[in-house]
Amino acid sequence: MELYTKKGKPLQVRSNKVYDKSGKIVGQIKNDKVFGTDGKYVGTIVDDRLVYRSSSSTYTSSPFSASNISGCMNANRMVAAISGEEPVF
Repeated sequence: MELYTKKGKPLQVRSNKVYDKSGKIVGQIKNDKVFGTDGKYVGTIVDDRLVYRSSSSTYTSSPFSASNISGCMNANRMVAAISGEEPVF
């Protein structure tokens, strides 16, 4: 699965974990949402984009731990015209 932020920054997906381009853990996928290691909402997956939606920010999950992985060389993509904001992590 290829995944990018709303502004087109590449993310890495391994199993149900999401990592940024440098390999730092972003969160864990549960259904169509991503939750950080602290269990807080990070964003919603829409097609191949991770988008922060304030209407979903009240969702929480259980905290978890995960190791970082090696970085990737994927290129950025164009900004997506979908509702929501760029996720902050």
